[in-house]
Amino acid sequence: MGNICRSPTAEGVVRAYLDRAGLLSEVEIDSAGTHDYHVGAPPDVRAQQAAAGRGYDISALRGRQVSEFDFVRFDFILAMDRDNLTLLRRACPAEHRHKLALLLEYSSNFSEREVPDPYYGGADGFEHVLDMVEDAALGLVKSLSRK
Repeated sequence: MGNICRSPTAEGVVRAYLDRAGLLSEVEIDSAGTHDYHVGAPPDVRAQQAAAGRGYDISALRGRQVSEFDFVRFDFILAMDRDNLTLLRRACPAEHRHKLALLLEYSSNFSEREVPDPYYGGADGFEHVLDMVEDAALGLVKSLSRK
């Protein structure tokens, strides 16, 4: 939504997994929010702390809002939940809607398809987000490796 919790966490994790797979130079990755609440802001300090605890540095990331150019520029646009996916579908030109999906479609260990927003909860919510994102990131990078 605001690009300070889930999506920068996902960007940091996917970036690290791509690097480990030797694919980082082949893939452009960026995160963005569907709302303009936190444009220019760093990730939530709790997201940074949880990520750092697992070896991911997301401190240099800054919030931004999805732009029309993103729908053209990127091959995949992955949302954290159905509400954000709906907002993306509304904004996305018809010829690019095939690029939209939920991040957890790449998960193999979670039956849920939505990453919950940890913003109003405690540290355990950020850890749960990391669990889900790491699993989905592994599936995404495996999928990209095959391509």
